[in-house]
Amino acid sequence: MSESEPREAMEFDVLIVGGGPAGLAAAIRLKQLSPDMAVCLVEKGSEVGAHILSGAVLEPRAMDELLPDWRDDPPALATPAGEDRFVYLTATKAWKLPTPPQMHNHGNYIVSLGNVARWLAAKAEALGVEIYPGFAASEVLIEDGQVRGVVAGVMGVERNGEKGPNYQPGMELRAKYTLFAEGCRGSLTKRLFERYGLREGAQPQTFGLGIKELWEIPRERHTPGLVWHSVGWPLPSDTYGGSWLYMLGENLVSIGFVIGLDYSNPNLSPFDEFQRFKHHPEVAKMLEGGKRVAYGARALNEGGLQSIPTLVFPGGALIGDGAGFLNVPKIKGSHTAMKSGMLAAEAIVAELATAEPGPVLDAYPEALRNSWVWDELSRVRNIRPGFAKFGFVGGMLNAALETYVLRGKAPWTLAHHADHAVLKKAADAPAIAYPRPDGKLSFDRLSSVFLSNTNHEEDQPSHLVLRDPSIWEGVNWATYRSPESRYCPAGVYEAVGEAAGNGVGPMKLVINAQNCVHCKTCDIKDPTQNIDWKTPEGGGGPNYIGGM
Repeated sequence: MSESEPREAMEFDVLIVGGGPAGLAAAIRLKQLSPDMAVCLVEKGSEVGAHILSGAVLEPRAMDELLPDWRDDPPALATPAGEDRFVYLTATKAWKLPTPPQMHNHGNYIVSLGNVARWLAAKAEALGVEIYPGFAASEVLIEDGQVRGVVAGVMGVERNGEKGPNYQPGMELRAKYTLFAEGCRGSLTKRLFERYGLREGAQPQTFGLGIKELWEIPRERHTPGLVWHSVGWPLPSDTYGGSWLYMLGENLVSIGFVIGLDYSNPNLSPFDEFQRFKHHPEVAKMLEGGKRVAYGARALNEGGLQSIPTLVFPGGALIGDGAGFLNVPKIKGSHTAMKSGMLAAEAIVAELATAEPGPVLDAYPEALRNSWVWDELSRVRNIRPGFAKFGFVGGMLNAALETYVLRGKAPWTLAHHADHAVLKKAADAPAIAYPRPDGKLSFDRLSSVFLSNTNHEEDQPSHLVLRDPSIWEGVNWATYRSPESRYCPAGVYEAVGEAAGNGVGPMKLVINAQNCVHCKTCDIKDPTQNIDWKTPEGGGGPNYIGGM
């Protein structure tokens, strides 16, 4: 949205949107190479790390390149990875499987990714990077076809551009180059895709939803450094997903569940599948006597190499998971995200050193294609789409073929499909009866959202908008029985009316935007792409604690 009245403006050499590992690595690299460069980073969370959620085992390859002595002053709760366990679950049993080579974690670290971001932010500020948390970027500044920066800090704008009672016009943050590091499904990155056709020629992006809890467990049950993953139960064989359980610190456990958002049954609830998973005997015994202390959820890009968009446009570039550098079989993306930020920074420094800097950073994608990031993603490019094409058993066989026989050198590349386009009609899909939460291992959505410390000011406009409100009843309700009320892990969406048995009169969709934990699932999975996740006012959303 553009306002006619003038705004205050600040000028920088480079502006970075997003305070995750990619954005912070880019900021640090810029100042390492050019100490006098004016670098600014804006972050929509109340502090750096507040919106960062990951069950994270950090491969330190990029960190070693960026800050070689980082082990002398590591981030809080960085625990060396120890034993790897990979299991197949049935409803009552756990069968140990050989750990795939991509999942070997010797030399890696179990971390709180939020703490890693806070630690990187301190390093960046020490080098002179200006960091503005709680400053949400809501608009891309484009002049004469070139990105010139962003507008941030806008408040009190009602729908359709009308000014609310607390209206503030925000500030223009201008730069010679702007790097977008918004993470998965960034709101401004979506606009850049549309404006510059950046997804043309790329496979559709496919996504997963990761739901996570942090537990404190008795010390006698805690094995520092344990890295535990599972596949199988409770998911049906046609649904991609699995779990993690990482033991870090003295008595903390990061436990979570990822479900591919290309599932087809509209009755499936990722949140409830996770809650049910914790009742498996093998999982329950590890959590016995423990206490849940935090909760969160976040979508992640799973498309890999074939879904990477065009990375550059006049005046800027995409870095990190916003571009889709997650290595799905390895279950890691921080190292590739950081490396992408570093390579973009190096391209910017080289370009600005020329007599006439060009608007497009062509050196960045070229450097990326020649880096270990591209090689790593190329070797695993067929594993994730293999599960979508062949199902669980066929996907496992395909993964074994790709890993042990072809070693990533297959002469073919499997394709992806758009996640929102695969839902069956509710009448054609099996119903799923989920058990009630017991308050010990499993919990409801609202008590979970409470533990995420989510907050949005009551008088701010909703950041969740139906592009066409008339579509919902005839499609989402009539055809799919309101899948958003099940796939949202925060209870944001509620179908209300006589037909649902919880109200009178015609059906309507209630949007409880104040509950939103910014996972972006609704923006991805809505069958007609009718839900638009917009940038909320700065500081709103979850505030994840240090262990997340």
